[in-house]
Amino acid sequence: MQTVNANGASIPVLGLGTWTLRDGACVEMVSKALKLGYRHVDTAAAYGNEEAVGEGLRTSGVPRDDIFLTTKVWWTDIAPGDLERSAEASLARLGVDRIDLLLIHWPNPAIELSGSIRALNRMREQGLTRHIGVSNFPTALLAEAIDVSEAPLVANQVEYHPYLDQTKVHAACRAAGMAMVSYCPLSRGGGLFSEPAVTSAAATHGKTPAQIVLRWHIQQEGVVAIPRTGNPDRLAENADLFDFALSEAEMTAISALRSAGRRICDYEFSPRWDAA
Repeated sequence: MQTVNANGASIPVLGLGTWTLRDGACVEMVSKALKLGYRHVDTAAAYGNEEAVGEGLRTSGVPRDDIFLTTKVWWTDIAPGDLERSAEASLARLGVDRIDLLLIHWPNPAIELSGSIRALNRMREQGLTRHIGVSNFPTALLAEAIDVSEAPLVANQVEYHPYLDQTKVHAACRAAGMAMVSYCPLSRGGGLFSEPAVTSAAATHGKTPAQIVLRWHIQQEGVVAIPRTGNPDRLAENADLFDFALSEAEMTAISALRSAGRRICDYEFSPRWDAA
């Protein structure tokens, strides 16, 4: 599996997102993904499935040291003290002694960011996580987080797909040596797979529209994609991305879809997003 090198972290460019996966189905998907060659699994305290993810890791038979495991602290729990307790509870639920990447899931304007970042650093210093980062941080907050963190942040996990322009966040991540991790990388369908830019490339390369879109992600510098699927048959399809490359014209045509400006995950507690 190809990796992105980000401030000392080696992050597999393709991971399994687990949001909405639960119980036995989650165990099965994680285990099968790892048996198929995935080496990156993403979860969060808020997903309510860390126990199942941990069980999937163990039943896969893949050595723990070969797996890049990410989890996240929910936005209501990022105050100093709360963040440490949340991270320790995640470790217990996952059944592991260390996480590979611990993220602040969302910023919280009611909690001073510097305190949250210091708490995140303490988790790294104590050896409970190898690397630290953030999620859903627009460029201004990302710059602040980078400025106050003693250890380098290795990733900003954000919604990213061809219908959403994240050029500014991507540029900020690259300037800081960070990876940008794409969640909802396939835009949950939403007509994306019928776009001529996607279907034309699929016909040219003999690939599915989903494979074309995922290839578009990982062909960008420093971008990691974590598609979520509940269909075991899709796992192998989503991972079959490394025997072809999109042309510059195909990349440009797919990137032009960003003008749609469609954001899927936007909530009352969301930060002020960067203007396109």
